[in-house]
Amino acid sequence: MPFIIVIEFLAVISAAIFGVLLAARKGMDITGVFAVAFAISFGGGTLRDLFLDRHPLFWIANPHYVVAVFIISMAAGLVLRFVTRIKPFLIYPDALGMGLFTMSGTALAMDSGTAWFLAVILGTITGTFGGVIGEIICNEIPSLFRPGPLAATCSFTGAWVYPVATHFGLSAPVSMILGTAVVFLFRLAGLRWKWQFPAVR
Repeated sequence: MPFIIVIEFLAVISAAIFGVLLAARKGMDITGVFAVAFAISFGGGTLRDLFLDRHPLFWIANPHYVVAVFIISMAAGLVLRFVTRIKPFLIYPDALGMGLFTMSGTALAMDSGTAWFLAVILGTITGTFGGVIGEIICNEIPSLFRPGPLAATCSFTGAWVYPVATHFGLSAPVSMILGTAVVFLFRLAGLRWKWQFPAVR
């Protein structure tokens, strides 16, 4: 199994967990939980595939991704009753999913022959826009578009690790692991110390 498929599947799992916790925080029923988990898991990657004209879409080509998200969503009702404070748990699957999706998006864009900068942009879209769609479903202004701890900047920075590292001879798996770590740690640091850009007035 190609390493990028492993990364992508782990990204789907992390995003689904984040979606389940986000929907549960909003008090949604099981249908809402699945809708939010589905949107966050597949939204960014779908945009990437459309921009790259990749068919079929990645989650249609890998139907077990959808099955995994469905199972996680259905299990939410059994697990979440034991979680008394949901919000603190959101940051970890959010940061991990962002890193994993950023790397898979960047690597797939590079494999499609795009220039480095475009590959990084597509990686950033893959890593962040699922969350945007999920928050819109939850009737929130997406955190990506309002002052708050850095998000897209973390994804954009980490995405550069892949083309630079592979250019200097590191293997694709090692480059993806390093890039994921950069996004994950940068995101957690931004949340911990509240690094953010000021609002435009």
